[in-house]
Amino acid sequence: MKLLVTRILILSCLIRSQDKLIDTDLEYPVYKPVSTDRIISRRNYVDQLQGFWLGQCIANWTGLITEMDKIEHPFYTDANWGGPDQPNIWGNYVPSSNNIIDYYFIDKGGVWSADDDTDIEYMYQYLLDHHNVSILSPDQIREGWLNHIYSNENAPNSENFLWVSNESAYYLMKEGLVPPFTSEPENNSHYTMIDAQLTTEIFGLLSPARPDIALQMAHLPIRTTAKYDAEWISEFYVTMHSLASAVDDSLLIEKKIVWLAKEARKRLPDSAYSAKMYDFIEASYKANPDKNDWEKTRDEVYQRYQKNSTDGYSYQQPFDAGINFAASLISLFYGAGNLPRTIQIGTLAGWDSDNPTATWGGLLGFLLGKEGIKRAFNKSNFSDAYWIHRTRRNFPDHTPGMEGEDTFQLMARRGIYIIDRVVLEEMKGGVDLNKDVWYIPIIKN
Repeated sequence: MKLLVTRILILSCLIRSQDKLIDTDLEYPVYKPVSTDRIISRRNYVDQLQGFWLGQCIANWTGLITEMDKIEHPFYTDANWGGPDQPNIWGNYVPSSNNIIDYYFIDKGGVWSADDDTDIEYMYQYLLDHHNVSILSPDQIREGWLNHIYSNENAPNSENFLWVSNESAYYLMKEGLVPPFTSEPENNSHYTMIDAQLTTEIFGLLSPARPDIALQMAHLPIRTTAKYDAEWISEFYVTMHSLASAVDDSLLIEKKIVWLAKEARKRLPDSAYSAKMYDFIEASYKANPDKNDWEKTRDEVYQRYQKNSTDGYSYQQPFDAGINFAASLISLFYGAGNLPRTIQIGTLAGWDSDNPTATWGGLLGFLLGKEGIKRAFNKSNFSDAYWIHRTRRNFPDHTPGMEGEDTFQLMARRGIYIIDRVVLEEMKGGVDLNKDVWYIPIIKN
């Protein structure tokens, strides 16, 4: 009987230790908090990170339905929502259940497929975890890209799911270059494209409430593919994601979005076209405050920037960092923190419509958490499974026997371990495993 009781106690301790979020590769020193430290619940953050991944996937796959359908007049309008999808500029339709422009969901029993709006971020999280570092080196980034991304020559169906600047950077890495040289204009003519905007937002979430650290972590990943305005726009997104943990929780979500955007605007140099775009779209939003006026602002953006090359911006491709930044701001302001509406506007706005939607789906999903997303869509049976090997390769299978290789919950838990290291090593803060909180030193501006 004593032996049985002992075994039960041991098993109980093992179960509790498995449930407790402890990185066995990390030392957790005793930390004496100070009154100015920001205290953030690690347990709540798990739900928020799950919301980030789920929100990104819903928005990414909804936006894919209209990706590259409309890059000039006539654009989609609200009247097209729920109507038939039209072919994109290559004459193709993105697969959906019925070729209808509507929210794209995967229910329990199914699996979310990786796409370029989530898979590079997944890779960066893996690399940080695998190397037990907070900031990736140029060689670690290059080795990670070459190990986990297909070339067109060895990809299944000759599709490596890379485009424009990502594609250029990958082949530059194959030639031996490392970041930031893979984004230098003399090496990569696509340095002005959108790529870094959709691959680096996660660094903001991995440095909660400390955008200064987040930008250090994201610097080389951003400079893998982007420079100048494309770089600054990416930093804008990283800043918003980091400050999502610092925004006043008593504010309505619409006010939270406004505060986050204004704070991130400080990262854009005033002389840059990206800053002038932001200022113009914010002013247009204030002048046309009705939530249905987004189409008017979108049409102004088309005339002002794509047709007239205003504010130093010169439109080159529908993959440009600039035009898609403008489209993303339209959906952000007019969506007003409402997740379904933000995704809807982003999907209808035009150009590379899956990328802005994925960015805001991830940010709003983080602010709402997984449970908040369920309430937003009045839907509770979302799939938690993720299939990274649809687009990338050589990752561990965390869910053997299940379709896909991972789950949002497992991805979120591993994110917590990375943040533990960031808090301890980069922020010089503390992790209290008993209270399950981070103590984050806040620096004054």
